[in-house]
Amino acid sequence: MSAAIVNPHPNRAPSFWQSTNGKKAVMAATGAILFLFVVGHLLGNLQIFESRERLNAYSHFLKSLGELLWIVRGVLIVCVVLHVVATVQLALRNRRARPMAYAKKKSVNSSYADRTMYWSGPIILAFVIFHLLEFTAGTLHPGAATFSEHDVYYNVVSGFRTWWVSAWYIGSMILLGFHLRHGIWSMFQSVGLNHPQYMRALKQTALWVAILITLGYISIPICVLARWVR
Repeated sequence: MSAAIVNPHPNRAPSFWQSTNGKKAVMAATGAILFLFVVGHLLGNLQIFESRERLNAYSHFLKSLGELLWIVRGVLIVCVVLHVVATVQLALRNRRARPMAYAKKKSVNSSYADRTMYWSGPIILAFVIFHLLEFTAGTLHPGAATFSEHDVYYNVVSGFRTWWVSAWYIGSMILLGFHLRHGIWSMFQSVGLNHPQYMRALKQTALWVAILITLGYISIPICVLARWVR
């Protein structure tokens, strides 16, 4: 008669991913990586205010990275997929946990950023896809201007001179700001930095970081439309 053998070290990965805390941890980790990309991308884009040569040199440097650039892109794509999947699954789990709608829904201790977190993400994702097709691939470059593979400065200026492109960009960056405000604060909570003693300071930090990033991004199309960047 043989006794059943119990594996003392079961595979913990599925249970971690299936747990609510595991999904929140994945959201926090991938969100942190994507946040670093957002900051780095902004610093690179702001070089448009220095000179045409400086922005084009930055673009040339990125292309010269070769395989490393594709590795970074691959990591970012994986982070986006995991972030979106974890977000959707958590939203569905929360909805299943509360199958009956409230007779009167009230937003208690909830900001606008909190309430738009789930639907702002897909809109930002759609913007990213459009943005890549416009400024990286050049397949959706608007207007009569032709896309230049070597002159990023020209592509940005000619693209943002089309008012609806700038409007779409500005609106998406404002949504990104709301998303970042909530995401940064949630990241603080995920790592345990939500003590009442400094909760207010952390919320203010998340708010101002989101505002500064948003202003940095939207300053580019605004200056192009105003002809301050030519």
